[in-house]
This record gives sequence, structure tokens and C-alpha cells, in this order.
Amino acid sequence: MSSEKRRKARIQGGWNSKHTENSNQKTKDLNPLWLAKNVDGTQKSKEKFVFQEVNEPIKPDDIVKTIDKPGVYDISEGPTGLSRIRFFPNFIPKDQSEQLMESLKFELQWRQGSDIKNGESYIQPRLTAWYGDLPYSYSGYTLKANTEWNPHLLKLKAHLEDSTGLVFNSVLGNLYRDGHDSVSWHSDDEPSLGPQPNIASLSFGDTRMFEMRKKPIPPNEDYREYVKIPLTAGSLLIMEGCVQEDWQHRIPKEYHDRDARINLTFRVILPE
Repeated sequence: MSSEKRRKARIQGGWNSKHTENSNQKTKDLNPLWLAKNVDGTQKSKEKFVFQEVNEPIKPDDIVKTIDKPGVYDISEGPTGLSRIRFFPNFIPKDQSEQLMESLKFELQWRQGSDIKNGESYIQPRLTAWYGDLPYSYSGYTLKANTEWNPHLLKLKAHLEDSTGLVFNSVLGNLYRDGHDSVSWHSDDEPSLGPQPNIASLSFGDTRMFEMRKKPIPPNEDYREYVKIPLTAGSLLIMEGCVQEDWQHRIPKEYHDRDARINLTFRVILPE
């Protein structure tokens, strides 16, 4: 078997090792204090769709592309290069994903930060946890270096690296407590991430919609190029190439019942 076939088999096989529950396991209906609001506390063949520029006005519904099947998707190609998405909905099996969701919710060092926009501070509508040898700054907010990696994170990091051939040195966790928690339009294009970063996103808990829009954004926000990806429990999404340079992404608020969701974004931070 070639090395490429072995790599694909590892990705398709997902999270196969045993997961041990803590003997002091908490019941699912008991949430930690920091979940309260404002508390600090199988791969298919590659598919390519490249959006075409149009001159006449068009409806946003006519240009939405939905990615919900496993595969490799080239979402745009231009002067800056190729923007590529890899999506594996069943990277981690359901039973393991549920166990990890409960463990990560209670064990990670969740905090609520603030963004700086136009000189004003805004409380982030979600909780975050940072693990890495170097600090990470974005939107006027700095996460201090944290080398005390949780064992589950180290196990997930090793599994990702073995399955994809990529290497990571840090992870940003986001905890969306319900459908009202969100993250606004942004790109992960900070200088500390380097050019064309590979960012691997693992999801646990309830499904949330991951939305992308092509840069530059028109003044009237009449998006011409728009992608939606439902991030289900156990799914892996990898953004690579020029995605951060050419696209923005967000998790929008939802106004119907949603349970908690955890998103882990593994990345490489470079010394500044």
C-alpha cells in the first residue's frame, strides 16, 4: 500500500482508539459554572467549483454553495492562488465524539474574552481556551502562552498529525453555549500564523453552520460568492492555501434551540 493510500485510510478510519471515562464522570444534565452567560470562568474524489463573476444583479440564494459530503473542494482560484477546503464529516465516531464533548466541556480552561473594534471593547459571545507554547493575538485580544495541554487535546493533536501529515503547535478552543453564541466575520490572517496557514477544525456537540464569503466584500454586502458547511459532531474541516487571504468565515447566531458545541482549531503559531 502506498503512503498516500495509507494516509487516506487513516483519515477515513477516524478516532479508533479507546477512550477512557473519568471515574468521577459528571452527568450530562449538569453543566459547569462557566457555561453561564458572561462568566469568565470516507474521502471522496476531489471536487472543484470556481465561482464566476457576473455583471447583472443576482440573488444571494442563487450563489450559495453547500458542502456536506466528504471530499476536497477547490472553492476559488485567482492571482493569490488556490483556496481549498477538505471536509470529513465522520472523522471521529459518534460515541467517541460524545464522550470527548463532555470531557472537554468540563476539563478545558474556558474564559470569556473581549474584542477591540473601532477602539471599543466588546465581550465575545462565546468562551475560549488556548493551548500553545506561544501567545496568540487577534482583534485586540491576546491569549497568553499555555503549555499545560489537556491529555485529550494531545491525543487529538497526534491523531490529526498522523492522519493528515500536517504538524501543529497550538489549538484554540471555542465553546458555544447555545445558539446565541457566535463568532463574527473574520479571517485567520494574523502575521503569527504565517502565509497560507493550514487550520484544522474539529467539532463536538450540536451542529452549527459554518459560513464563508469571498473577499473583497462589496460595500452593500451583496455577496457574490458564498459557502455553507454544516459542522456536525466528529467532523474535521481543513482550510488551506489562500482561504484566509481570499475568504472570511463565521458562525452566525441562531434563534432556535441549540445545545452546546465545542470547536477546536489546530494551527501553527510562529515567533514574532
